[in-house]
Amino acid sequence: MSKFTKEMVDDYAEKLLIGLTSEENKQVLDEFDIIDKKCDIVNSIPNISEVEPMTHCLDNFEVELREDIAEKSVSIEELLSNCEQVSNREIELPKVVRK
Repeated sequence: MSKFTKEMVDDYAEKLLIGLTSEENKQVLDEFDIIDKKCDIVNSIPNISEVEPMTHCLDNFEVELREDIAEKSVSIEELLSNCEQVSNREIELPKVVRK
């Protein structure tokens, strides 16, 4: 039994404002099925829940952090002066998604 349905994929695609054809919907469902099978394989590993999360794949990983020093940055007004259309300190862009 599939964990994802055609209706779920269509609903997500609609929310993301991307239209999917029937063929694309089937392709997404097939890919989700592959991902589900891979997750099931990982979950079937004995004692997997006892494995500690890692921050890096190497045991001897060392990182030197730089000193956090605040530096003066460019003002918002100066940055916005390079933009063609600005409204309330926000850049106005042409609409690229149709509704």
